[in-house]
Amino acid sequence: MDRPTLLITRRVPPAVEARAVRDYDARLNPEDAPRTAADIVRLAQGAAAILCCPAEQLDAETIAALPDTVRVIATFSVGYDHVAVDAATARGIVVCNTPGVLSVATAETAMLLLLAAARRAGEGERLTRSGQWQGWAPTQLLGIQVSGKRLGIFGMGRIGREVARMARAFDMQVHYRDQARLPAELEQDAVYHAADESFLPQCDMLSLHAPGGDPTRHWLDARRIALLPQGAVVVNAARGSLVDDAALIAALRSGQVSCAGLDVYDGEPAINPGYLQLQNVVLLPHLGSATLETRNAMGFLALDGIDAVLAGSAPANAVS
Repeated sequence: MDRPTLLITRRVPPAVEARAVRDYDARLNPEDAPRTAADIVRLAQGAAAILCCPAEQLDAETIAALPDTVRVIATFSVGYDHVAVDAATARGIVVCNTPGVLSVATAETAMLLLLAAARRAGEGERLTRSGQWQGWAPTQLLGIQVSGKRLGIFGMGRIGREVARMARAFDMQVHYRDQARLPAELEQDAVYHAADESFLPQCDMLSLHAPGGDPTRHWLDARRIALLPQGAVVVNAARGSLVDDAALIAALRSGQVSCAGLDVYDGEPAINPGYLQLQNVVLLPHLGSATLETRNAMGFLALDGIDAVLAGSAPANAVS
């Protein structure tokens, strides 16, 4: 019996690729460059499923141009704002994502950024590599102690709650902002805020973990930054679109924000050049879920969703 065809738009971890090749007539991407919309439509001819990645925009026009054979689109990510879900649903195409499996890895990245920014690790690493380091000095690269500070979490989903769990090991007081208050068993000792005006002044350190899309676009703007305590630390390991880059760069220059750690960027892989001119910002290349364990789990979950749809079942990870 012929196996269904699966289009995989990017290179995936070897174990994930091996499973896909075992179970499907898999069309792989040996070059590992994002596929254009035209490429996806062309390569999807005759395919039953597509496994895509966040860098690829499957907008309504692209979805409309897909062949009728496509029954499911799985994205190698939690966020699915790059897929026109409504357009897919209208065509009877199920959209799946990979929730749950990347919470720990992404939370680790957020905490790494928080520590690296607050303790000026990026500046220290650059100084050491430059050969200009003259040895220990009492006032050299004085940073901010993380322990005991107030941590604000914008978006208290799985990843936000994992960050809160890790923060408690540093004796941090956790405040959070979300659409609704969590049940007590999930909230634990975190303090809920229903409004930015009460939340942001409590954030000595602010970590962003909300989804992308129009409702949160440029949420961290000049007005909200002004509500932060003077010298606050800002971390973003969620979506670049959450931050108004011009406003954050201005705040980093003025000292309203003492330092920042960024793993995601608005319009990435392009980065606002203003960040590159600043020493008080740590920049990572979207490493949030980049552990072998997590990326394997993401790929397997995406394939689980595809398997279920093509077998006539409802996948647990469907978003439509």
